[in-house]
Amino acid sequence: MQTLRFINWIIAILFTVCYAYQFLYIPVPMLFRKKKQSIKKLEEYHRFAILICARNESAVIGDLIQSIHNQTYPQEYLHVFVMADNCTDNTVEIARMHGAMIYERHNQVLVGKGYALHEMLKQIKYDYPEGFDGYMVFDADNILKETYMEEMNRTFSEGNDIITSYRNSKNYGSNWISAGYALWFLRESRYLNQARYTLKTSCAVSGTGFLFSRAVAEEIGDWPFHLLTEDIEFSIDQITKGRKIAFCEKAELYDEQPITFKQSWRQRMRWSRGYLQVFGKYGKQLISGIFHGSFSCYDMSMTIMPAFILSALSVLCNVALGIWGAMIGDDVMIAVQSIGETLRNMYLMLFVLGAITTATEWKHIQTTAVKKIFYMFTFPIFMFTYLPIAIVSLFVKPEWKPIHHTMSVKQMQLSGVRIGQKPAA
Repeated sequence: MQTLRFINWIIAILFTVCYAYQFLYIPVPMLFRKKKQSIKKLEEYHRFAILICARNESAVIGDLIQSIHNQTYPQEYLHVFVMADNCTDNTVEIARMHGAMIYERHNQVLVGKGYALHEMLKQIKYDYPEGFDGYMVFDADNILKETYMEEMNRTFSEGNDIITSYRNSKNYGSNWISAGYALWFLRESRYLNQARYTLKTSCAVSGTGFLFSRAVAEEIGDWPFHLLTEDIEFSIDQITKGRKIAFCEKAELYDEQPITFKQSWRQRMRWSRGYLQVFGKYGKQLISGIFHGSFSCYDMSMTIMPAFILSALSVLCNVALGIWGAMIGDDVMIAVQSIGETLRNMYLMLFVLGAITTATEWKHIQTTAVKKIFYMFTFPIFMFTYLPIAIVSLFVKPEWKPIHHTMSVKQMQLSGVRIGQKPAA
C-alpha cells in the first residue's frame, strides 16, 4: 500500500500545481473592487440583436422577452430574435405575442444550440444586411435584471468585443441539485471571471448571457461552433486568437437549474465529454499559447481538463489498488482509510469554496437564510457526483438533449426584476 500513498501524494501535488492560482484569485474581487457608478444616459446607444434559441420553452420564454421589454435601455435599440428549434409546443405563438421576430428550424440530425445559432445568424444576415453593433445570446429560461442592457452597453462602449455577465439562479432554493449548480456559477462569476477581468486576463463565456461585437460576428461567420460545449469552444477559439473576454459584474441574469438527478447527470455528462472534445480540437493551440506566454491559454487548459481527470484517476487508483491489496492479502483498511482521507480533503476544500461564495454573494442568492447555510454543506456532495460522470464520459458519447424548464418568474419575486407587465404589442 506504499504505492497507493505515493500515487495519492503525486496527484495532490499535481492538483496544487494546477489550481493554486485559482485560490489566489479569491481575494482579488474583494481587494480591487471598482467604484460604484450611477447609471446615466449614455451619449451613444448601440443596436443589439438578442438571440434566443428555444426548444419547447413555452413555459418560460414569455418571461424572458418581457424582462427585455422592461429594460431601462431604449427599446428601439433592442431587436429580439427567437429560433424555435424543433418545437412541438406553442413557443412560437408566445414569443410572437411578446413581440419577437421568429425563425423556425426543423432538423433532427444536426441537433444542438450551436446548430440553432448557426441557422439564426445566417437568417439574420440575410434579413438585416446592415447588421448590428452587437449580438447577445440568452437561453429561453433566463430573466434579466432591469439594468442588464445598460450595464452591458457601458462595458461594450469601453471597447470590449466579447463580454460575459453575472450568472445568478431563479431556483437556488429548489433542492441540493439546483443549489449546487447555482453556487458553482456564482463562484465562477465572482471568483473566476471577475478576478480574471480585474487582472486583465481573459474570462470565459459560460453558456448564456454573453455579447459579441459585429467584428467578431463577421470574423466567425455563421457560428461554426458545434461541439457539445459550444460556449467553451467559442471562448477558447477566441482566446487562442489573442482576444480577451471581458466581464460585466453589474449585468445580472437569472438562470433556471435542473432539479432532478437524471437531468443533471445527462447535462453534466455532455459537458464533461464536451471538454474532452474541445481539448482534442484546441489542445495544440492552447499548449502553443502557454509556451508563448499566454496565461489565458493556461487558465483555459486548467478549466477544461485536469480537474476531473485527476479526480477520476485518484478514485480509480484507490479502488483498484484496494481490490488488488485484498486479493494478495494486504490490509484492506489502508485503502479504505486512503479513500476516506482523499474524500475528506476534497469535501473540506469544496466546502470552503462554497462557504466563501455564499458569504460574499449572500444578498444575490434568492432563497431563505436556512437554505443558504444548508446548501453550503451539500455543495461538496453535488461536486462529488462529477466523479462518476467524469469516468463514464471517457467511454460514453452523450447526445445533446434539451433540459425542460418550467419555472415562470410569475411564481416568484426576484430582486431587480419587474414582473406582471403587459407584453409589447
